[in-house]
Amino acid sequence: MDYQPIPAIFLADATGLDFLNSIATPVDEQIDWISDGEGLLAWLEQAELVPATALATLRAQSKPAELDAIASQARELREWFRGFVQKRKGKPLAAKDLRELGRLNALLERDERYGEIVADSTGGDTAFELRTNRRWKSPESLLLPIAEAMAKLVCDEDFTYVKACEGPRCTLMFADHTRGHARRWCSMAICGNRAKVAAHRKRLKEQANG
Repeated sequence: MDYQPIPAIFLADATGLDFLNSIATPVDEQIDWISDGEGLLAWLEQAELVPATALATLRAQSKPAELDAIASQARELREWFRGFVQKRKGKPLAAKDLRELGRLNALLERDERYGEIVADSTGGDTAFELRTNRRWKSPESLLLPIAEAMAKLVCDEDFTYVKACEGPRCTLMFADHTRGHARRWCSMAICGNRAKVAAHRKRLKEQANG
């Protein structure tokens, strides 16, 4: 298996975009964090989209080939959604864009969620709170929290501020929640510093040639 133990990248400020960033080139070689079933389970755990107990149960009850097949479906879903986002980033979504979301709505229809009254863990005035749970009956259910994250991106984010990193070789995307919406880089520690170094070298070269 090609499972990579390197921690996944979560810097998009929107889980739906973090899913698109589950394939990236953080240094020199491209890494696909959901290249197989184990990779998908690890990514879902890091993204906190599926409880660890549910992941352990599905791992124990499923054959590796079944999980690999779901990972393949997740990669296909990722690239389909990438096309939708890339085509529309930088401008508000319009009503006509709904026509392109039939595949996502069909997936959301398969969700098995239910409410449960539990003790309030916040220490507030009320003794109980309503928690939403999901039944994890099969490996296919692993796609449902991903679909929900994508749906939240479409419904909650202003696509005007959905951006691609300006790094020349970077493929990462993010939701710009900064004041003034001036964010340019996936991370200052990665592409931001690379750009600074490149600009500095360019200035030195121009001074030397001048």
